[in-house]
Amino acid sequence: MTVTVDILQRLPLLSALPRVTLSELSKVSELKSFNKREVVVSKGAQPQHLLFLLDGRLQGVDFTMDGKEVGVFFTQPGDFFGELAVMDQEPHPETIIAIAKSTVVAVPRLSIRPLLLAMPALAEALTLRLASKLRLASTQRRILGLTNPTQKVCAQLWTMLPTLHGVGQQPATISQMPTHQELAIMVNASRETVTRVFQQLLLKSVVKRDGNDLIVVNPQLLKHISEGQTSLDV
Repeated sequence: MTVTVDILQRLPLLSALPRVTLSELSKVSELKSFNKREVVVSKGAQPQHLLFLLDGRLQGVDFTMDGKEVGVFFTQPGDFFGELAVMDQEPHPETIIAIAKSTVVAVPRLSIRPLLLAMPALAEALTLRLASKLRLASTQRRILGLTNPTQKVCAQLWTMLPTLHGVGQQPATISQMPTHQELAIMVNASRETVTRVFQQLLLKSVVKRDGNDLIVVNPQLLKHISEGQTSLDV
């Protein structure tokens, strides 16, 4: 499918590039659609593109030595991914799966890598993205270290809230909410455990469903639960 300049301008990393540069990138880029549970990137594959999520939601997963699936991260619309393999030219370190119907923009590595290295603004954006992923990985380790399943689930939901640092008393929406199973592999719990926690969160009006989205009615209470300051009976 054709990638237009307007589509590339919607991507935060590329939005500041000159239109002539975007025009050249649009000629070599591809637009790919993925159904739910379809593999977008396979672990161990050689990097061919820097990838951008245009719409939908993706989940990065890996596997333990005994073959157990472990969630690593979620990817939101506008985010780019596969950048580590693009920069060091080593195989992709994890598998990335569409957990909702998704559209991905694929920009060839040989076209984007020189820009990432030569343009300070892009280099800074790439560095900040890598730093953000490191911070999220650190947060994910802390979540996995929690022993209380309610805290685990609430902490995971808290990390998924948009504009996290601006979250206050007003309700916030998590678009394209992952399934209980997809959350379970992020927090190393059973699907049944996650379902029980959600039943309590719904009962206490901490969250509510809105189609495929989850509305966090009381973000501060969710945060307090995640930090162990408040408990729910699960």
